Amino acid sequence: MRIALIVYGSIDTLSGGYLYDRMLVEYMKSRGDQVAIISIPWRDYARNLLDNFSISLYKKLVDLPVDLVLQDELNHPSLFILNKAISRKRDFKIISIVHHLRSSEANPKLVNYFYRWVEKQYLQHVDGFVFNSISTQDSVEKLTKKNRPSVMAYPAGNRLHPEISHSQVAARSKLGGPLQIIFLGNVTPRKGLHVLLEALREIPPEYWRLTVVGSLGMDPRYAEEIRRSVHRSGIEKLVSFTGPLDERDLRSRLYRSQLMAVPSFHEGFGIAYLEGMGFGLPAIASSDGGAGEFVTHGVDGYLVPPGNPSLLYEYILRLSSDRVLLSRMSLAALNRYRNHSTWEESNSRIRYFLEKMSH
Repeated sequence: MRIALIVYGSIDTLSGGYLYDRMLVEYMKSRGDQVAIISIPWRDYARNLLDNFSISLYKKLVDLPVDLVLQDELNHPSLFILNKAISRKRDFKIISIVHHLRSSEANPKLVNYFYRWVEKQYLQHVDGFVFNSISTQDSVEKLTKKNRPSVMAYPAGNRLHPEISHSQVAARSKLGGPLQIIFLGNVTPRKGLHVLLEALREIPPEYWRLTVVGSLGMDPRYAEEIRRSVHRSGIEKLVSFTGPLDERDLRSRLYRSQLMAVPSFHEGFGIAYLEGMGFGLPAIASSDGGAGEFVTHGVDGYLVPPGNPSLLYEYILRLSSDRVLLSRMSLAALNRYRNHSTWEESNSRIRYFLEKMSH
């Protein structure tokens, strides 16, 4: 197959959505498919709306010599009019990879109304979908009121190739000292780091340590406010910021951690939770979105409603104080990971769907 994939910026951007796209591209190339990446500059939402009136982008898209065009749904502001404009002239189908809808995030009511309208226009002018979770699929179908050809393929967690035994997980869980918590995600408001810190400030310092792994450059103003908050609270010695880590260093950090906590306001899926489970880390995850499709509350993690520091406080204190419970949940997390599909299995499902759509 000849495929074009449209993304904002670089496909090597560090986020779960870009990882999903990148793993699919690598798989398809390994099967002999030709995949061209078309990058649209990533600006603010309003300026990306103007891409719909770009003659050069229109000509580039309408003349693509491909069987299919994949579009990361994140690009919807740049394409919601363009897709309609080229619909009568293109010889290929457009498939949207939907990680989560922007209108599913926590936004002011009027702003979200506008996002929903733009996304609805975009979604109605594609030919099919790749969904990362049932939750994401449901949100799209509720918005569009239509069923189009689609495939649901869960992300996987085996990118980091964890090698850890049940006995190692159990022994680590029962180590004395502060509970070693890892937050894995770019430091943006949606990921809820400020909510996690609000909860941790109420827990005695001898009970916890937090490592924040992720870019501080995605939302510099928010990241700076986080650093100031840590300083004002006097917990600088309890919180460390590593920035992004390569796979080797991330593996090392996950081996040494005991709990994954990312209390997002919304997650289409939440690859970080699953990757943590591969190292035997229970996940404190968002109840809003797709995490509940693989995190079982009270068994291998906890599902927390968005913006709820009191529950975070309760669950973290419980796991820090009861290492037998931590051990039981850690082993359950490892088992859950091992029963989950691999990237190859998920990407094989997607490729089979794309082959059918290309004919």
